[in-house]
Amino acid sequence: MLRCITEWIAEHGEAPSVREIAQRVGLSSPSSVAYQLRRMENVGVISRSVRRWRSCRLGGR
Repeated sequence: MLRCITEWIAEHGEAPSVREIAQRVGLSSPSSVAYQLRRMENVGVISRSVRRWRSCRLGGR
């Protein structure tokens, strides 16, 4: 999932949406993606500036 986000940012200049991540990694449930994103945010792998996942950035707070 992290690779997906990294590649998407490189290609599009912004983070992917939860649905875009789900489609790219082959998950049918956006809630599964959101759960994994929250886990990555909690350990500092990604961060976001507002409540939308499209605002996520790689790296810690």
